[in-house]
Amino acid sequence: MKKGKFIVIDGTDGSGKGTQTELLVEYLKGIGTEVEIADFPRYGNPSAGFVEKYLQGGYGTLEDVSAKKASILYALDRFDASADLQKHLDEGKWVVSNRYVSANMGHQTGKIKGPKERDEFLEWLDELEYGIFGIPRPDVQILLYVPPEIGQAMVDEKAKEEYRKGKKRDIHEDSLQHLQDAAEAYQYVAKKFNWLTIDCAPENKLLSREAILKMIVDALSDTDHL
Repeated sequence: MKKGKFIVIDGTDGSGKGTQTELLVEYLKGIGTEVEIADFPRYGNPSAGFVEKYLQGGYGTLEDVSAKKASILYALDRFDASADLQKHLDEGKWVVSNRYVSANMGHQTGKIKGPKERDEFLEWLDELEYGIFGIPRPDVQILLYVPPEIGQAMVDEKAKEEYRKGKKRDIHEDSLQHLQDAAEAYQYVAKKFNWLTIDCAPENKLLSREAILKMIVDALSDTDHL
């Protein structure tokens, strides 16, 4: 049996990651692909409980929780889901995931300034997630990019999610500086690892969801992933 393909869609906050994940799954099903959807963190599951507490500020401020500490919290949730992900892939199904290790690579690398220190952290993170925890490695990584200022405004328009406990934003979303640092870090890692990057807001004007999906499909086709 041919092994399935694992596609991850990630991006800066407010870039429509969840929407594009769902739209790509619909597109793939429409062309006859057997596909499963994943979504991280898996809010509401026990394995994401530490992540929820972190995002609510339960462990202190962003500055109080180091990149490595925060990364371990997210990695445990992915480890808990990894057996099911691997099962789908072994069955020949495709998996499209809204966020994955890439989210740690963006948000947590944004806490680190020097390129040498960043690269050392990314090596540590790769060993943690793919080495120690042995989770499946994506075949394709897509980055959706919108400028942080637009992203924060888009977050404010979304419905309140339960994990925020009634707050308008989590501690990542509430700090424009963090969003700016994460956006720059996402661009850094996307270039370093040759991710497919989609500019969702050229000239600071957000494109329609249909236009963004077409760009994703075209990028996958152009790189022989479809």
